[in-house]
Amino acid sequence: MPTSEKPIRVYRHALSGHCHRVELMLSLLAVPFEAVDTAFGPAGSRSPEGLARNAFGQLPVIEDGDLTLADSNAILVYLCRKHDPAGRWYPDDPATAGRIQRWLSVAARQLAEGPATARIGNLFNREIDVEKAHGIAHALFGIVDAELSARPFLAGDAPTIADVAHYSYTAHAPEGGVSLEPYPNIRAWLARIEALPGFVGMPRSAVGLAA
Repeated sequence: MPTSEKPIRVYRHALSGHCHRVELMLSLLAVPFEAVDTAFGPAGSRSPEGLARNAFGQLPVIEDGDLTLADSNAILVYLCRKHDPAGRWYPDDPATAGRIQRWLSVAARQLAEGPATARIGNLFNREIDVEKAHGIAHALFGIVDAELSARPFLAGDAPTIADVAHYSYTAHAPEGGVSLEPYPNIRAWLARIEALPGFVGMPRSAVGLAA
């Protein structure tokens, strides 16, 4: 497995929830890292250097010794496999691993297409289908809130990378005009994540319901 005496380098955008989930995981694991602020588009993530790191032109990307790895959920798995030998954040037992993968898939689809897209529209003045994004967000949050009524964290009784993958865009959903008031279990879950040792938040933006 690649090793390095240098801190992990994280190419990130400070307002990206995908990037924040990686920084949050690193902080929760107490792993030193160097954040490299990178713009989206041809001046950054899609520059020749950016495309050499990730051919999809997306952020985040990490460099850890000889390893370059993109995709935030893949990075979460890598960090836990390397820096969490006890398996607290990504347990080996099949049932929990399966539940985690379910939520990682939801993060890559419903979370991205709903709360994240709504927030992007407000934050970066993008043209989006607001009604569609809000509909996806509320459908997702209704399911999440119901499931969190039966357990404290998404995949079970302890926090895992499933919670890390969902925290950023859920906590910042009001920036996309999506209220969390109807979802008391989600709000209690957010508070539990924020109380974890090593928690670091993503910068708040005064847009949407957060304006």
